[in-house]
Amino acid sequence: MQLSDDLIACAGLIERGDPDRFAAAMAAPPQARRVLFPLYAFNLEVARAPWVTQETMIAEMRLQWWRDALEEIATGGAVRRHEVVTPLAQVLDGETAARLDPLVGARRWDIYRDPFEDEAHLTRYLEETSGLLLLAAGRGLAGPAGMGEEVALDAGYAFGLAAFLRAVPELESKGRVPLLDGRPEGVAALARGGLARLARARKGFGGVPKAARPALLAGWQAGPLLALAAREPQRVAEGTLQLSEFSRRARLAKAGFTGRV
Repeated sequence: MQLSDDLIACAGLIERGDPDRFAAAMAAPPQARRVLFPLYAFNLEVARAPWVTQETMIAEMRLQWWRDALEEIATGGAVRRHEVVTPLAQVLDGETAARLDPLVGARRWDIYRDPFEDEAHLTRYLEETSGLLLLAAGRGLAGPAGMGEEVALDAGYAFGLAAFLRAVPELESKGRVPLLDGRPEGVAALARGGLARLARARKGFGGVPKAARPALLAGWQAGPLLALAAREPQRVAEGTLQLSEFSRRARLAKAGFTGRV
């Protein structure tokens, strides 16, 4: 498959900065990568915008830059030339671009050191950062009916929570307060809640068109990671919430072959 220079640049960004999503994209059919590469590169750039500077105003400006880019795509006007924005504009319709705005806004939490206000705030953060990305990927792959919002938010919450729990030690080292209840029993309960939402999402996976299913590959590790956190919650604080290399490879191969996570 011939990729444009922009798509090659997007792939390089993801390979270096988000290797798990890169692996998921490479397990998808080649044609799907034309959609997944720019979306995942966009997500990566937005996610790291709050962390590349200690100046809160500059971080806010970087996020606003991405919100402005999405608005250009959403309104159908001239879109700025950029190695990620240009191919992103080719895979998003206006409605989906507008739907991604809260994803960027949610990342403002990463700029500051305030804890989440309550469980609803954490839930919204995970749904907006991970669920909306999944929704956009499904619709980019298969059109407006590519991914139902309820399925995307349930699955995205679970996918995002698994990644978030793995990031807890790093977030704490940077002065953030990621968990409302960092006790083992609190972490285990949070993980069980993620498993419940993943189970609910799976009931709707059958209604996801085949063309949109490569979007689900991003969650290839979520189920076993959440199950591990529920059984051994101390792994979150220890920074050892991870699967063996053999298990990772086997699960990705199975997900790529069956389209199920």
